[in-house]
Amino acid sequence: MTEEKDMSVWYRRFIICGIVALVCVALILCGTHFSDADNLADIFGEGAYVHSETVYLVLILALLLPVVLIVFSVKMLAEGKGFLLMGKKAGKKSKTDGVRFRALHTIDAVGGTELQPLSADSVPLVQLCDGFRSYAASKLRLYYDEEDIRRFVAGFAVSHLMIMQGLSGTGKTSMATAFGDYLGNPSTVISVQPMWKERADVIGYFNEFTKQFSESPLLKKLYESCYTDDIHIIVLDEMNIARVEYFFADFLSLMELNPSSRYLEMTSDSWDKDPVLFRDGRFRLPENVWFIGTANNDDSTFAISDKVYDRAMVMNLNQKARPFSPRTSEGVRLSYSAFRLTVEWAKQTFSMTARNRRKVAEIDRYLMDNFHITYGNRIRKQMEEYIAVYIACGGTEENALDDFLSKKILRKLEGQNPVVIAKASQALAQKLNELFGEESMPLCRGYLHYLRQMAS
Repeated sequence: MTEEKDMSVWYRRFIICGIVALVCVALILCGTHFSDADNLADIFGEGAYVHSETVYLVLILALLLPVVLIVFSVKMLAEGKGFLLMGKKAGKKSKTDGVRFRALHTIDAVGGTELQPLSADSVPLVQLCDGFRSYAASKLRLYYDEEDIRRFVAGFAVSHLMIMQGLSGTGKTSMATAFGDYLGNPSTVISVQPMWKERADVIGYFNEFTKQFSESPLLKKLYESCYTDDIHIIVLDEMNIARVEYFFADFLSLMELNPSSRYLEMTSDSWDKDPVLFRDGRFRLPENVWFIGTANNDDSTFAISDKVYDRAMVMNLNQKARPFSPRTSEGVRLSYSAFRLTVEWAKQTFSMTARNRRKVAEIDRYLMDNFHITYGNRIRKQMEEYIAVYIACGGTEENALDDFLSKKILRKLEGQNPVVIAKASQALAQKLNELFGEESMPLCRGYLHYLRQMAS
């Protein structure tokens, strides 16, 4: 396939040389015509009619250029290499050996073609939360509240895309990287750039000039993940400093598909020496990869759209926990397979009660009637799974429901008229009192208070 492309390049160059030669002959004929000469001898002989030195020079070059081009073309065809128009030698293709994904090719050579499963046993989620909190405090001097750890692990179990938002300096990035350290596989931190607008900024691009693919750190991490059963965490630091729905659009769409159908397209064609796991220029997005985006709430960032929020699990981290005396805790080598089995057990063992389902349905009707907002099956499924895993992590159903409603459903009120929300939030708070009691749902009440403050 490569040799056929090389031959077509040489044929094209040879034709171009012929066209240039014809143009030169046309220049000679034009020069003869405008000088009223009968032949070339009249131009350059004693009876020449052209006396301009510039015209003499042009005509001489026009005579010599076809000869030089023909000699040069014959030499190129004989040696199989050269330099013309395209700015490179034809032998450069053979110099690269047809390998355009250099880093991925190296991963293939090191990793082999078979998964390398870990031998770690499954860890109960309540033990995982307690161990992670102690590990972060004892090893890294990072202190987190028990509820924050449960929210993080429960959100991690529900979706492969998490958004950790809040004030700067509260430990959002630190928590994401610390969890990777705890699991024995350090997280990969990608600093999002303000100019990112498309997929090429995230995964890289194919350079037509060098015939090489510029492989981004994220692409290399994704491909490396295909060869292990580790849990891989990719942290998109300051995720909303650019438009998330622009540069991350491909991944948002893939997450809607069945895991077996999540193929990331890299190129429109295939080469013989493309990476082993590629199929027609595509490779399957591994299931053992999580994306955790950190988002600051300030004037230098963009608002995250509903499209992103609906697909992700959200965690609000607005304050630091007080230091405490932790027990010494080591990390755990937990495989993706073991973690998935533990999460599935939690989803099948725990569930939201029928009474709370009725209360949530009533809140949904109230929001639809008064604010014209609602949520679909995706969020309903996330709610069921989040509550089940949260209980397995040692929390209560009411705290899980309070957290989920405040950050996934009531958050949709931000798109409403602030003046209307300020007036109607009191009635909504009263509705929460009727359903759950006056001393319950503190996060939802705090969020409604925040909306009233924003309106004023």
